[in-house]
Amino acid sequence: MSVIAFVNQKGGCAKSTTAIHLTYWLFHKQRRVMLVDADAQRSSSIWLESLEDPIPCEVAQTPDQLLERIPKLASQYDALIVDGPAGLSDATKAILLCSDLAVIPCQPTGVDLRSAADAIRLIRQAQATRNGTPQAAVFLSRAVKGTRLKDEAIGHLENLGVPILKTVVHQRQAVADTFGQAATVWELLGKASLEAAEEFEQLFQEIMALLS
Repeated sequence: MSVIAFVNQKGGCAKSTTAIHLTYWLFHKQRRVMLVDADAQRSSSIWLESLEDPIPCEVAQTPDQLLERIPKLASQYDALIVDGPAGLSDATKAILLCSDLAVIPCQPTGVDLRSAADAIRLIRQAQATRNGTPQAAVFLSRAVKGTRLKDEAIGHLENLGVPILKTVVHQRQAVADTFGQAATVWELLGKASLEAAEEFEQLFQEIMALLS
């Protein structure tokens, strides 16, 4: 059983998108997986419930709910995916106290890079309390290919002191369309969906390798 949390104080960084796609990917790898939606907007739980696959999901948003439910649910599944709230609130702190791995999606903008640094500081506080747990990793999301901004962001992330996943998930309209179409990229047609699916596959293999 592993608890993988997606955290960042900034909204729109692809937390929910990545959490949904990892949950779907693990489900189709025949893993017993569940999603916990801790975001007030409930984007990931609404999205997951719109899919045809019967993937279990629970909404838990207060620190007390998260501290109580995450350990109980984790004992029942191979993997528990937590979609954290926007902001580094007490709810985020509670999630980090229960997680094995905290993953930080980060867009290649100055605001996002600062937000990622703030999230890492919070993770380090949890690690100090829990003797090094959770593990932490960051990856670049919604990047535009061939831009200097992307390369500069990767260089900045290297200075944050946590592992950077090699896979970059690029900005594509196909990914943006998935929520509205009640689907994941694996269910959509076209070259862009196929390319996005390949990136998610590589990203998730990296994430799971950290826990093996």
